[in-house]
Amino acid sequence: MRVKAYAALAFTCVLLFSLACTRYSPTAELTPEPGPGHTPAPPQSYILPTEAGAWIPPASHTGRKPTGVGTIRIEDIGEFSFDTSKIQSVRQDIFQQGYFSLFDILLYLDRQSDIALDYHFDDAMGTHVVDAINGERGWWYQAYYSGGWFEKNVFRMDMYPYKDGTTIRVFGENEQHLVNIYRTFREEVVRLESNGGNIIIPEVTIQSHEVKKNFHDVVVVPHNVRADVLKPGVVTALDILLSLAEQGELSLLKLTWYESIDGADPVDSYWVEQIDEAEAFGRCGLVYETGPTEFPGSAGSHIHIPSDMRVIVSPEYALWFWICL
Repeated sequence: MRVKAYAALAFTCVLLFSLACTRYSPTAELTPEPGPGHTPAPPQSYILPTEAGAWIPPASHTGRKPTGVGTIRIEDIGEFSFDTSKIQSVRQDIFQQGYFSLFDILLYLDRQSDIALDYHFDDAMGTHVVDAINGERGWWYQAYYSGGWFEKNVFRMDMYPYKDGTTIRVFGENEQHLVNIYRTFREEVVRLESNGGNIIIPEVTIQSHEVKKNFHDVVVVPHNVRADVLKPGVVTALDILLSLAEQGELSLLKLTWYESIDGADPVDSYWVEQIDEAEAFGRCGLVYETGPTEFPGSAGSHIHIPSDMRVIVSPEYALWFWICL
């Protein structure tokens, strides 16, 4: 049993000894179970930085585009199906053709007259805001990918990538909680603008069983690792580590591409399996979170979007930390 892939998923199994942890666990065997009609390729690992300098992701590693029919549940309104082939992303600045966010699903339902969606793009928050659904205000959402479970998040809905097998629910949220989330969005945009459009993270921490490293005012630049899904120039959580490596602050990163892991399919992402001396082993490995310090960990920043797909605006902190189950 090894932790390598699912430690990088940042799952909170360390706090949840349940059947769900067994099903979707950092300790799951890395012998993928193929999804319907799909035979996954074996995992492939890469050590960074390379002798040639910047790493160019292999073209063979691409995420599978959404196909078929998905579902979304809106509390007190109903469960709705949607045809993924008919959904276009409103965030043309983020997603490549054929990929879209959870917010785009609501737009599709509105166009189909399944719901009446009132929304606007808020420049001060850098995101689309749901004002009302069927005349009711105060909505938020939760979601998880194949094999996961619902969790709190403070992540922009129009940046949350949809994959086949995603479970989504939209629900009424406490008004003050929404006010607090939206305030952190505004603070991010202010921080970005005050830095001249550059992403500079005040504090980045890497804490393993052997060493703790703290970095301040880390400049993060895009590396286009997931150019198959995200537009060039979009910055992700993985870019934080890649930027530190380029700046000479990290000597080694090990990334592994997984199509599927245990019962989770599709996965289609790179997992961070080693940072310098800290390499996953046995039942131990690194997990990550990033976001506002007001919502650390399971309060909303520790969510299970793979780091190579988690778009960032200008987070207040980023943390990779060591857990053993």
